[in-house]
Amino acid sequence: FTMSELRTENAQKIVRSHMIWSMGAGLIPIPALDFLAVTGIQLDMVRLICQLYDIDFRRNAGKAAVTSLTGTGLSQLGAKAAVKFIPGIGSVVGGVAMSILSGASTYALGNVFIAHFENGGTFLDFDTERLKKAYKEQFEKGKTIAKQIQDEKEEERRIVVESKAKQEAAPEPKNREDDVLDKLERLAALKKKGALTETEYKKLKKKLLDAMA
Repeated sequence: FTMSELRTENAQKIVRSHMIWSMGAGLIPIPALDFLAVTGIQLDMVRLICQLYDIDFRRNAGKAAVTSLTGTGLSQLGAKAAVKFIPGIGSVVGGVAMSILSGASTYALGNVFIAHFENGGTFLDFDTERLKKAYKEQFEKGKTIAKQIQDEKEEERRIVVESKAKQEAAPEPKNREDDVLDKLERLAALKKKGALTETEYKKLKKKLLDAMA
């Protein structure tokens, strides 16, 4: 890896981690609170990317750039967040949709900033109008990736639930005494059937009892 490739890889790690956090924030059942949480996560992502590229981060400028650039994505987020007001199923359906769109928005935002900084840009020449097209393209790509992440998380939860259910359904392991008693009963049955002589039975019985002592 060259220094540039290593930096890009680290930048993508920042984007992915914040994307996952944004998806979690999107599940918050309270409209507006989820929105604020996602925005805060996105600003922190931009701050860390700036730090990685040695770009001077200015919170006000960063917030203005994020808000302007994510205009289209935010309108979709707002529409999905409104679904949460529907009693009962609304918070679940709205939360799932908001989660995917929140992740997609964060993914798109992070990649636009990375591409801009990779090309030598800074906050001073960050033209949101010019970069909106790139944001929209990355947003669509981000929705697919967010859905994959969501499916992976669901699969992980399913495996954990099934594993827990199997553990609860499994019979309690026998203790040592119970195991010896079972073996003694089987020996007695074999002796009764004539499969063991009296001498063999006594010898095996003594061996089991000695092992138990």
